[in-house]
Amino acid sequence: MQAPMAQKHVLTVSELTSQLKILLEDHFPFIWVTGEISNFRVPVSGHFYFSLKDAHAQINAVMFRGQNSHLKFEPEDGMQINGLGRISLYEPRGTYQIILEHMEPKGVGALQVAFEQLKEKLTAEGLFDEKHKRPLPFLPNKICVITSLTGAVIHDIIRVLNRRFSNIPLEIIPAKVQGGDAEKELIQAIQLLNRRSEADVAILARGGGSLEDLQPFNTEGLARAIFSAKIPIISAIGHETDFTLADFVADQRAPTPSAAAEIVAPLKSDLKLQCADIHIALNNAFYNYIKFLKTYLGEFSKRLIDPRRRIQDIRLRTDDLFVRLTRAWQRSLLQRREHLYWRTSKLETLSPLARLPYLKNKLEGINHNLSLTLNNYFEKLNVSILDFRSRLIALSPLAILKRGYSITRTLPGKHVLRDAGSVSRGAPLQILLGNGYLEANVTHCSRTQGADTESSRKGNTNHAQTDV
Repeated sequence: MQAPMAQKHVLTVSELTSQLKILLEDHFPFIWVTGEISNFRVPVSGHFYFSLKDAHAQINAVMFRGQNSHLKFEPEDGMQINGLGRISLYEPRGTYQIILEHMEPKGVGALQVAFEQLKEKLTAEGLFDEKHKRPLPFLPNKICVITSLTGAVIHDIIRVLNRRFSNIPLEIIPAKVQGGDAEKELIQAIQLLNRRSEADVAILARGGGSLEDLQPFNTEGLARAIFSAKIPIISAIGHETDFTLADFVADQRAPTPSAAAEIVAPLKSDLKLQCADIHIALNNAFYNYIKFLKTYLGEFSKRLIDPRRRIQDIRLRTDDLFVRLTRAWQRSLLQRREHLYWRTSKLETLSPLARLPYLKNKLEGINHNLSLTLNNYFEKLNVSILDFRSRLIALSPLAILKRGYSITRTLPGKHVLRDAGSVSRGAPLQILLGNGYLEANVTHCSRTQGADTESSRKGNTNHAQTDV
């Protein structure tokens, strides 16, 4: 039997979702959950949205901007993490999720993950490349040490420097090497070192410690400050097995602060021995060179001739050279004179004045031949002209008219009349004769037919009768 509708309590979707939200938040206020990150995304708001999953299930997760800003590493897809958070239900969608307050990599500390991620970033930018490493000075004029004044590190460095080179100048820039303000003071110390520009090399040192204690030396800001330093920097941080980002970016790494002091300062006693050896070698070399010069001078002294005999020999050689020079000059002068005579005679032979009569006769002959050629050419032209003139006269219409023919033209157009049918009775005509012309009017027109003539083949021949 179903209960009556009045006794049923029907929940709305909002009411059901609200009760489920209260139930989840009351029973799971804060829990630890582990899983693999997937679908990781960061919108403009800066919140982290992702999914936590294992082999059989997944849950949506969110970490707000206020909490994720304190993380020491960068979450990414595929990373296994442990997270502390509270279960909540997002009512508009009816989905439940975990809101994380804290998160750390599973099996690896957050500081170590942050260290590896920052190391990869700086390596990709080239801050650790060997080409950027600067050589250390052989004997620095001044050494700067950046470390804490309260630890044993500075005393170890001073003790080693006094043992190796007692009077070498030393400058100490105090800075914290542990704690929240350590990174800032270390960066300020390097900036002060750059502004002063007095030291030739610097040592960045501190004693050993845990990864948390060495965290100021694993920051991006200090790494970039060391990279931008104007002088070489030796990192002496922790023990020999400790490595920090400052070690990778520094120009040279020392396993301990004491070892850094031994690297930066040569052993003064060794330098004195070297100077003594160089002094002895220089004295021996100088003594041997003087000895060689004395021997060389003695050999030249034995070979040296009396200057007076040398002068006599030079005088005799000068006289001989003078005689030989005079003879050579006379021969040269004679050869030049003969060459001049030959050139003069050749020039006279080829003179234009000598060739002028010959050229004049040649010109007269050319003029005579040209005149004869022109006369013959003109005579031939006259004969051709007369021939053409006679032929032209024979073919002229006027010559035909003088043989008794005439040309009839219409007036006033003066068109040559070829057909009697083309004029009418009374039309004015002009008749050209061999001598003069006549003007007449047409009084009668007629056409005649002829057989076996060219005119009959082409058509009827017309005749016109005129009155003059």
